[in-house]
Amino acid sequence: MRGLYKVNNGATALIEASLKSLDDLGHIWEEYGEHSFLQIVVTDGEENASGGDRRHDGDMTILGPWLDRIAAKMGALPGHWTSAILVPNSLAKRTAQNYGFPAGNIAIWDADSQEGVEEAIGTVRAAATSFLRGREKGVRGTKNLFAVGQDISVDDVRANLEPVPADKYRLLKVDTEVEIRAFVDSHPGVTYERGSCYYQLGTRVQVQPDKEVIVVEKDTDRAYTGNAARSLLFGTGIQGTVSVKAGHNPKLEVYVQSRSVNRKLKPKTRLLIML
Repeated sequence: MRGLYKVNNGATALIEASLKSLDDLGHIWEEYGEHSFLQIVVTDGEENASGGDRRHDGDMTILGPWLDRIAAKMGALPGHWTSAILVPNSLAKRTAQNYGFPAGNIAIWDADSQEGVEEAIGTVRAAATSFLRGREKGVRGTKNLFAVGQDISVDDVRANLEPVPADKYRLLKVDTEVEIRAFVDSHPGVTYERGSCYYQLGTRVQVQPDKEVIVVEKDTDRAYTGNAARSLLFGTGIQGTVSVKAGHNPKLEVYVQSRSVNRKLKPKTRLLIML
């Protein structure tokens, strides 16, 4: 790859680089077997240099044709192609959606710290693990790459995790947005204790390596946990912080340990409390 691509003055030719990698993958012969293609773009900035040897900083006379090209390319990708991107902020996320990256294939990472780099590595590893699990089950592409839990089954959970005795936990329904300690203390028979509560995974959150996770069967409310829980959900060998959101799984829910006294619980979720 040396000499193929050159960075000029720290500029970011994001669209051009994304299209180049897709074009290169397109040269792979697919005559035999069921191929799948996975592209993960990681950027610490926004597009400002595609189409030339100088920064264009949003000059639409230069950028406009590149916007059209990437939108057309993304819109025409076959179902067995998965294109994803890690971006540094919410504005870049909206921009990536405008380029054609599916919303479920966009994650935000902290590009300004060593911890952020480690988190990004963990996020990519978890996504790759999820992608490979899907391939084992015949799924060739996804528009929800950076989600967890959608690719595991009840059998996976029962075979790998430890059941939590039914008298050791309670599940409480959350109807309105509320702080976690106030919510717990409003229920008779339970008192908030730091580390005893597990919120239902929904929108994207950062899960630190010291946070435990619990998986619950929707039909029976049986709960499972153990040292293998993080590996089952996020992938083997991932020790650091990961940025994840809940994938759609008709049979299972994922709960993450909270040690915050003021975490906001979301409506139409549940809270698991260890007794």
